[in-house]
Amino acid sequence: MEEEIKRENVFKNKNYCLVFLGALVSNIASLFYSFAVSFYILKITDNNALLQGIYLAVGGITFGIVTLFGGVISDRFNKAKIMYICDFIKGIVIIGFTLLLIFVIKSVNAKIISLFIVSIISNAIAGIFSPASSALLPIIVKEDEYQQAQSYFSILNSFQSIVGVILAGILYTLIPINILFLIVGIFYIGSAVSEMFIKYETSYERKEDKLTARIVFSDIKEGFKYIASIKAILALMICILFINFFFSPVFDNFMPYFISTDVASSNYMFSDKIAPEMWSSFGSVAFGIGSLIMGIVLSSLEPKEKSNPTIKWSLVLMAIVMGAFTLFYALFITNIININALLIINIIMLLLIGLLIVLVNVPTSTALMRLVDKDKMGKVSSVLNIGSQGLIPLSMFLGGIAINYFSSIGLLIICASGFFIVAMIVFFNKPIKAI
Repeated sequence: MEEEIKRENVFKNKNYCLVFLGALVSNIASLFYSFAVSFYILKITDNNALLQGIYLAVGGITFGIVTLFGGVISDRFNKAKIMYICDFIKGIVIIGFTLLLIFVIKSVNAKIISLFIVSIISNAIAGIFSPASSALLPIIVKEDEYQQAQSYFSILNSFQSIVGVILAGILYTLIPINILFLIVGIFYIGSAVSEMFIKYETSYERKEDKLTARIVFSDIKEGFKYIASIKAILALMICILFINFFFSPVFDNFMPYFISTDVASSNYMFSDKIAPEMWSSFGSVAFGIGSLIMGIVLSSLEPKEKSNPTIKWSLVLMAIVMGAFTLFYALFITNIININALLIINIIMLLLIGLLIVLVNVPTSTALMRLVDKDKMGKVSSVLNIGSQGLIPLSMFLGGIAINYFSSIGLLIICASGFFIVAMIVFFNKPIKAI
C-alpha cells in the first residue's frame, strides 16, 4: 500500500513538475509550428506534395545526425541547462525568422528557402535537446515510478493533441501565419524559463575528459556497442526503425494531402462553417482522446514484469486498423462511400491508433529506463533515436514521390502492407520476448 502511495505522489517531485511544465509549453509550440508549416507549404506551392516530403525529410535527416552528438553532450553536461539553452535558441530563431517574414521576405521561393533553413536549425537544436530530456527523467524519478512518469507524459501529449491541435486549427484559420509563428517563439522561451529551475544530482555526468572530436566519436561507438550487447533492445530498435518507416508517411504525407485535396474539393459536412484544415484538428483530437484514455489507464496500473505481450499485440491491432482504413479509402475513391463517411472513419481510426500507440510507447520506454544504465542513457537515447527514426526522412521523401507520381491509395497500400509484415516479425521475434 505504501508503494502505491509513492507512485501516486510523483508530482510532489519538484523537478518532475518543472520538466512536465516545460514539456507542456514546448510541445504546444512544436505542435502549433508543425501544424501550420505542413499546410503553409502546400498552400504556397499549390499542393506540391513532393516539396513537402523533401522539407520533412531534410528536417528528419538533420535531427538524426545531430542526435548522435547530442547524446554524447547529454552524458557529459548538465541536462537541464542543455534543455533550457536549446529552447531559448529555438524561440529566438523562430521569432527572428517571423520578423524577416513580415518585413523582408516576400517571394514564394524566398519563403520556401527560409522555411528549410529554420527547419535545419530547429531540428539540429532538437537533436541536442531530445537526448538530454530522455536522460534526465530516470535520474529525477524513482524506479518504481518510471511507468507512471511515462504515462503522465503520454497523458500530456494526448491533452495537447486534443486542446493544442484544435487551437492550432482555429488559430491557423483566424490569424495571420506570421502571428502564429510569433506565438510559437514566445512559447519556446516560456518553456526555457521553466527548465531553468530544475536542480538535480549531477554525479551521472562524465566530466573527467575534455570533450574532443575523438572522445565524441568514441562515445558514439560505445553507445552502439552497448545497445548491441543487449539483444532485446537491438532487435526492438531495428523493428521500430521499419515500423516508423511505414507509419510516418501516412500521417506526415498522406493526411495533409488528403485534407488539402480530397476534403477541400468536396462538399463535406459543415463546409459552410469550418475550413478543411479543421478536419485535421478533429482527427488529431480523436488520436489524443485515445491516447489520453490509455495513458490514464496505464498510470494507475502496476508495471508488468514483461512488456513484450502488450507491445506485440498492440502492433498487430494497429496493422489491422491501417489496413481497414486503406480499404475504406479505396471505397471512397471508387465512389462507393462519400467523403463524410470517410471523415468519420478517419476519426475512428485515429482514436484506435491513439489507444494502441500508448500501449507500444509507454511499455517500451519503461523497459528502456529499467534496462539502460543511467550514465549511458544520453548516448543510448541518441543511438535509439537514430536507430528507430533513421529511415523516417527517407520514408517522408518517398511518400511525397509516391503521392506525386502514383497515387495516395498506392501510398496507403504500401504502408499498410509493410507495417503488417514488420508487426508479424515483432510478434515472432525471440529476443524481443525478453523485454
